[in-house]
Amino acid sequence: MPSLPLRLCALFMALGLSACDDAPRFTQAEPGEARSGGAATVRKSDQNAFSQPSANLPPSRRVDFSVGNSFFRNPWVIAPSTTTARDGLGPLFNTNACQNCHVKDGRGHPPAPDATSAVSMLVRLSIPDAPAYAKVIEQLGVVPEPVYGGQLQDMSVPGVVPEGKVRVDYTPVPVRFKDGSVVELRKPNLQITQLGYGPLHPDTRFSARVAPPMIGLGLLEAIPDEALLANAKAQARENKGVAGRPNQVWDDVQQKTVLGRFGWKAGQPTLNQQNVHAFSGDMGLTTSLRPFDDCTQAQVDCQRAPSGNGPDGEPEVSDNILRLVLFYSRNLAVPARRDVNSPQVLAGKNLFFQAGCQSCHTPKYTTAANAAEPELANQVIRPYTDLLLHDMGEGLADNRSEFKASGRDWRTPPLWGIGLTETVNGHTQFLHDGRARNLLEAVLWHGGEAQAAQRQVLAFNAEQRAALLAFLNSL
Repeated sequence: MPSLPLRLCALFMALGLSACDDAPRFTQAEPGEARSGGAATVRKSDQNAFSQPSANLPPSRRVDFSVGNSFFRNPWVIAPSTTTARDGLGPLFNTNACQNCHVKDGRGHPPAPDATSAVSMLVRLSIPDAPAYAKVIEQLGVVPEPVYGGQLQDMSVPGVVPEGKVRVDYTPVPVRFKDGSVVELRKPNLQITQLGYGPLHPDTRFSARVAPPMIGLGLLEAIPDEALLANAKAQARENKGVAGRPNQVWDDVQQKTVLGRFGWKAGQPTLNQQNVHAFSGDMGLTTSLRPFDDCTQAQVDCQRAPSGNGPDGEPEVSDNILRLVLFYSRNLAVPARRDVNSPQVLAGKNLFFQAGCQSCHTPKYTTAANAAEPELANQVIRPYTDLLLHDMGEGLADNRSEFKASGRDWRTPPLWGIGLTETVNGHTQFLHDGRARNLLEAVLWHGGEAQAAQRQVLAFNAEQRAALLAFLNSL
């Protein structure tokens, strides 16, 4: 490899990466590296960066995108209503619009101490698996809590009691770097109060989940299953302590078990099914795939509440609305990277690879030729995820299984767009429950299969840490 420019070489040497005659892996940006979403990438880095249609979406198809956006953004109302296209909210729900959780199509956050509702964070509920629930586990992946179901809903329509309120406080957890610097992490303590339907099952498992960003979901859906399985085989072959596994989940349309890829534990197989379950659990809206309200047998008032279904039993979310929301969510574009040729960013990229982060955060794929939308087909994309489950250690464990995911397992989240979180959403709270207040805290919470990478980061000095963060913020 040719010698580095003196300025770049000097920086790499200062960061302990290599000498000038032993060039590091990355000395310049790779061809096309800034276009994380291939030809669908948009050149946008302001507060609307996550809300753009795929750059290669022709004008003739942007009408459906705009209509889908309106159903994603605007609130649903309680039935009966004159707004028949948007009625049927509840009876129990977490929010009245998709955009309330995925603010500006971005990342949610945990509730502030004085918040009256969690809004962009929800709490999953379940009880331990048992042989008697084998069919339920096959199709839902969990055994829902008997009275409150699979998700705590802290809002309701008039005449129906909300299920409860969510509060989070934190315990400080100091972590020390090799150079003596200390970072104080925060461990969340989840509290459920004002239970509306009596006590929870004594063995209830809880899992707090913030809403993830919506960008690039259609491209993730277009990654071939074979590529994800190849990731798992490669990790097993390398035998370095990283052993990703695909989740195997129930497909409501195909009525069989398939590979999972969406959600914090890869518990959903397709974007459409993810949307359907969000309509049901988050807003209490029926669809043709889930034509029932999210009420348990113990919630009598919920079952008796008015429905927004049509006179002939048509669901509250029609198939056409569902199609438009699916089109919208498939075509939310990934913004271009910034500063890909910055010496500090390149140094951080080398440190990212030196620590082994790429073992799980797989940088690059080519999407399938038969992708659901032509704009998403045959694209070279850089999401930085393997979409596999990994044991992330006791520190991040929620002790709640989901299909093949254990209570310590989490799907590797995509990193594209992560550096624009503060610009779009006004915060830098990361991980599944928003406990990390910045990217460095998020890295330091990594344990289990990522323990070796975390230890390497703990050995980085201040300049190296700054370079690593510069790289992550460029994504």
